[in-house]
Amino acid sequence: MEQQLSHFDKAGNAVMVDVSEKAVTTRVAVARGKIIVNAAVMSAILNGTAKKGDVLGVARVAGIMAVKNTPQLIPMCHTLLIHKCSVDFEIDEALSAVSAVCTVKVDGKTGVEMEALTGVSVALLTIYDMCKALDRAMTITDIHLEMKTGGKSGEFYNR
Repeated sequence: MEQQLSHFDKAGNAVMVDVSEKAVTTRVAVARGKIIVNAAVMSAILNGTAKKGDVLGVARVAGIMAVKNTPQLIPMCHTLLIHKCSVDFEIDEALSAVSAVCTVKVDGKTGVEMEALTGVSVALLTIYDMCKALDRAMTITDIHLEMKTGGKSGEFYNR
């Protein structure tokens, strides 16, 4: 059976998916991405010496705000009542990388994959913004959905 794209009607027009008949289920999504930085940025993050302030603290708040505002950024996303959102960071000094992990949870009729991906993206962009004076060559990479649960399509794990 051929998979159909859900955001288009029969005439090819972009539409918001009708979720009115879907069941409310608990839905969780986890997204991850990373930013590769130079030694000066890594030092500023680890030692709290960035001129703009607490890099990871601000990036965490920015990621959470992005999750809550995803429907204003991604046109066909539904407005959701977010029950839980976290943005956490993992530092790999050997690779000079900071990974961001965003977890989002709702009880709803549609998933939260876009919210988790948006949260990770904005958290990483915030790190870039706060540290660009030290390294304009930072690279944001590997943004992806790690897992999602809930809904008709069930569980997904990106290994």
